[in-house]
Amino acid sequence: MKNSMNMTEGSIFRNLIYFAIPILIGNIFQQLYNIADTAIIGNILGDKSLAAVGASTPVYGLLIGFSGGLTNGFAVVIARHFGAKNESSLKKAVALTYLLSGIIAFVVTVSSLLALHPLMKALKTPSDIIEQTESYMRIIIIFSAVTIAYNMLSGMMRAVGNSKAPLLFLVISTFVNIGLDFLFVKGFGMGVAGAAYATVISQGLSVVLCIVYAVRKCGFLVFRKSELVLDRPMLSDLLTTGLSMGLMFAIVSVGSVILQSAVNSFGTSTVTAHTAGRKIDEMFMLPLSTIAMSASTFVSQNYGAGKMDRVKQGIRCSIIIAQVWSIISLLIVVLLRVYLIRWITGTSDSEIIAAASKYLIWNVPFFFILNVLLVLRTSLQGVGRKLVPVSGSIVEFAFKIIAVTVLAPKLGYFGVCISEPIIWAVCAVIVLADYMVFLKKTKLTPVGKEKAAAI
Repeated sequence: MKNSMNMTEGSIFRNLIYFAIPILIGNIFQQLYNIADTAIIGNILGDKSLAAVGASTPVYGLLIGFSGGLTNGFAVVIARHFGAKNESSLKKAVALTYLLSGIIAFVVTVSSLLALHPLMKALKTPSDIIEQTESYMRIIIIFSAVTIAYNMLSGMMRAVGNSKAPLLFLVISTFVNIGLDFLFVKGFGMGVAGAAYATVISQGLSVVLCIVYAVRKCGFLVFRKSELVLDRPMLSDLLTTGLSMGLMFAIVSVGSVILQSAVNSFGTSTVTAHTAGRKIDEMFMLPLSTIAMSASTFVSQNYGAGKMDRVKQGIRCSIIIAQVWSIISLLIVVLLRVYLIRWITGTSDSEIIAAASKYLIWNVPFFFILNVLLVLRTSLQGVGRKLVPVSGSIVEFAFKIIAVTVLAPKLGYFGVCISEPIIWAVCAVIVLADYMVFLKKTKLTPVGKEKAAAI
């Protein structure tokens, strides 16, 4: 297993940083998929086409959030068995992950295609952009199995500490994506559909590269037929962990879909502004989600090895790193937000710039709370505490409904801007309370290596 990384030994800070940097760079390139689409569409096709892609973002997030959460949940289980050095269980978990991911891909594709038009109508998508929005999303959905396959393969590699290979494949596919964007959108005049095709083709390339690498360099991530055993405890662990993470991301994404309906009701200019604000916001969130992902792998491996002191120290170290990035993000947004908005949208419309700026000013300062929420939520999943992170997501969902029904009608777009910071604060209190319970329980009943691996 030379193409893996054992995070149960050595410096905690070095392990986290060494593992996180390739993930961060990979996430940046993955965001470039979306940013390239946004910038090219905004500058070549105009504000309406940009709004059409923006209106699809929450639906796309729901699709990717649920499937990505499931495959990340599977990876958590694989990481535990890797940390416990139980190769037999590791191979069983890998084989079942392939099987479950295939089933998920089929269900997600069929159900999403059936729900697309009713959902876009229910979200009050403006009539002048709904056709473009559905055209873009239909292509993404049809090829969603490609995205799920990449999430599964890269998740398994990261579970065993290999974050470099997925990075390399993302870098290659991102440059392919940008080149295809220009070719399809500008050269062939395919409109927003061209951007969608560019995305799925480049993601397909990532999948092919992952498969070739796994076969040649990571043989333990390729299973034999004899290893595909319907082991009930293993299947239950994979499903409960995967579903809890999938539901956690899906509930958050459904809330975002509902929140998008409030944004859509304010008209195309606000949709465009919100799209730009979200893209920039998500760009600065990337290091936070990366740190949380690294914490999850670190915690899962050490929990599997029964090293509880390293679990707690890893969580604390992750939060400190995330707080430093929160300070940097705030400084950049305060000083450069107008330039970033203009670069993303290609617009000089003062109304769009002002609305996008408002969104950023009311979100980024609360990253200090968000990073605690993200690290604790993924870490609790890593130690097998599946209920409270999902419960926190349900609370987030409920507050987004309140934002749509109460805050947005009374406060306008400002109500949308302040909804997520309020949600982050409430959810952070919930997961922090559960983490305190976890700390108390580990003091009373230390978790041994075998028990931790079994969980």
